[in-house]
Amino acid sequence: MAAELTAYGGLFLIAFLAATILPAQSEIGLAGLLLSGDYSVALLIVAASLGNTLGAVVNWALGRWIEHFRDRKWFPAKPEQLDKAVGWYHRYGRWSLLLSWMPFIGDPLTLAAGVLREPFWSFLAIVSLAKTARYLILTAITLNMI
Repeated sequence: MAAELTAYGGLFLIAFLAATILPAQSEIGLAGLLLSGDYSVALLIVAASLGNTLGAVVNWALGRWIEHFRDRKWFPAKPEQLDKAVGWYHRYGRWSLLLSWMPFIGDPLTLAAGVLREPFWSFLAIVSLAKTARYLILTAITLNMI
């Protein structure tokens, strides 16, 4: 039981970090746990999706108060990345958050959503959908490799 909680909790943490300030690869963690066959597929998807979505919420919150944090070393996006994301967000609106799962542009998009005052509930719904869909697709691909 403790090993299972550690696995789910570890996946949650890796997925959370992957969406925030530290580079992490939640996809590798999820695939490894899926391939082991020792864990519930549904719980793995839930842990990864929740962690990654909550990490994006941190970015959204940082975006709300960006002027206070923008120049900090730990800030998750470079100024030019954030400017590019704000441009995308102005052009495509909240639906650009469907790309929040993508490497390199996903984190700046979630920051831009905060900067541009995207309402929290629409942000949460779209980002949750995008990130969960990514983990569902990854799960299907991984399990079909066996």
